[in-house]
Order: sequence, then C-alpha cells, then structure tokens
Amino acid sequence: MRETFIATFLFLCLVAASLASMLSYLKVPIQNRQNDTVEVVRMVASMFVVVTSLVLGLMINAAKNSFQEIDDHVHAYATELILLDRSLRKLGPEAINARQPLVAYVQAMIDRKTPSESSVPDNQLAERLIDEIGAGLRQLKPVDADQGELRQEARERLQKVVELRWTLLGEAQNTIPRPLIRMLGAWLVLVFALMGFRAPRNGVVIGTFVIAAALLAGSIYLILDMDSAFDGRIQVSTAPLERALAEMKETAKPAVR
Repeated sequence: MRETFIATFLFLCLVAASLASMLSYLKVPIQNRQNDTVEVVRMVASMFVVVTSLVLGLMINAAKNSFQEIDDHVHAYATELILLDRSLRKLGPEAINARQPLVAYVQAMIDRKTPSESSVPDNQLAERLIDEIGAGLRQLKPVDADQGELRQEARERLQKVVELRWTLLGEAQNTIPRPLIRMLGAWLVLVFALMGFRAPRNGVVIGTFVIAAALLAGSIYLILDMDSAFDGRIQVSTAPLERALAEMKETAKPAVR
C-alpha cells in the first residue's frame, strides 16, 4: 500500500508540475521569456535529467541485487531445513520430539497470512517451535559415539537454521533510504516543470507528459516493491520452503511393504 501511495502521489505531482508550468508561461513577464532565458532553463533541465537517470539506474540495480540476495538466502534456508530434518531422521525414532516441531515450524512459515512474514515468521510461535527442536535434541541420550556425532551434527544444523532465520529477518527491512526517494521525487518534479516551460500547449505534448509521468511513477513503484522482498506484489517465492516441507512429510511416511 505504501508503494502504491508513493507512486500515485508522484504521478500526480509530475503531471501537475508540467501542466502548471505550461499554463503559467504566458503569465511570466516578457523579459523572462526570451530565448537566452529559455536556453538556460533547458540546460538546467538537462542536467537534472542526467542526474535522475543515474540515480534511478543505481536504485534499480540495488533493489534487484537485494532481492536476489534474499532469494538466495531463502533457498539456502530451505536447504538447511532439509538437512536438519535428515540429521534428525538418522537419530531414529527417539528424535520424534525434535522432528515434529520442525515440520510445524516450516508449515507455519508457509501458512503465514502476513506477506512480510510469509517466509520468516517473527512471532512467539516460531520461537517456541525452535526452542522445542533444541529441547528435543538435548533430551537425546547418545548410546554410542556415532549417535553422539549425529546429535552434534543436528545441533550444528539447527544453529545454522537460526542464523539464516535472523539474517532473513534483518534483510526484510527496506534498504533504500526514504530521504533519497523524496529527493528523487523533487528532482523529477523540477525536471517536468522545466520541460513544461514554453512547451506547446496541445494534446500530443500533454499526453507525452502524462505517459512519461506514469512510466516514471511505475518505475519507482517497482523499485520500492522489490526493496520489500516479503511484501507487495513482487515477493520472494516460498517454493523452496514448500519443497522442504514436502520432503519432510514424504520421509515421515511409513514404508509400504
């Protein structure tokens, strides 16, 4: 919702700035409408066009890299969950007290209704399930050295899962500074206002301004949406977690004889 509001507000500001500049041109004193004045205005507009283009390119690249990094961490997270489950299976039926909360934890991550927590549920249920997994491991009493090594391996896997979970929780925060968005919006408004100065007042020019404003507002929307990887229309896929859950449930089925 915040991304939609920002993009819509920016679109309205750009259209208003261009149209207001076009309509106010004839009201400007004649000495301020000479060719040399218009040339200076166009030079300033060109300078800000270059600056805004560079900033937009950097922001798109930063949002894309951040989104890709989070997606990679989700895949790694799902892999560690599968490996943890396999380590618990190697410990035998005694590890059931640790496997059950693990399956419930992955199911909770997928079933979350809040988009920003669809992959990393930061709630009391998640913390309790993780604590139950650890408690289940501590309750295991190794009967030999091999089982002791397996339990240590499972504990290391659990520690890695916890680390990745907190990494994802940290990455779920927005990375693009909001003051930068406001500054970019101000630059775009200035550019549209300068470009509207002395522009012909006809349908083609007005339509061009409206289309350009819509495309730029859409670009800002996509940047902000990608910057929130667990919220909005463009979200990190939960498919890796769903595959991990399917793997856990499949291995939990009793063998058919």
